[in-house]
Amino acid sequence: MGGDNTPWAWWHIPYVFGLSLLTEAFALLGFGLVRRWGEVVPNWVPKLGGRRIPPSAAIVPATIGGLLLLGLMVNWVFTAFRIDGSPGFPYAPGWDMLAMTVSGLLTLWGPLVLALTYGYYRRRCCPDA
Repeated sequence: MGGDNTPWAWWHIPYVFGLSLLTEAFALLGFGLVRRWGEVVPNWVPKLGGRRIPPSAAIVPATIGGLLLLGLMVNWVFTAFRIDGSPGFPYAPGWDMLAMTVSGLLTLWGPLVLALTYGYYRRRCCPDA
């Protein structure tokens, strides 16, 4: 993307592959905040199937993850708009705009996870609301 070429290392491919699997797993776990399997363990899970999931088991990790992603959003804003002496994206002109657009969409993940978490909290902990 118009940046400097980095020397090849053996761990580049497993790193990118593992990061892809990790982000996909976290994204799929977000469905648990809006689907029934986020409230009750599915019946096909041995020994745990049918048990209710304590709300804090989903709310605490989702809140922490959403706040961490919100921190990445703040960092992105500082980098993208070169606030407070930030050098900006390390790409050639033109490519930096592409990087800013693509990574900017990722930064929406934090507020969206927090919104889903709040909805989950309202549904599970405030049944009269």
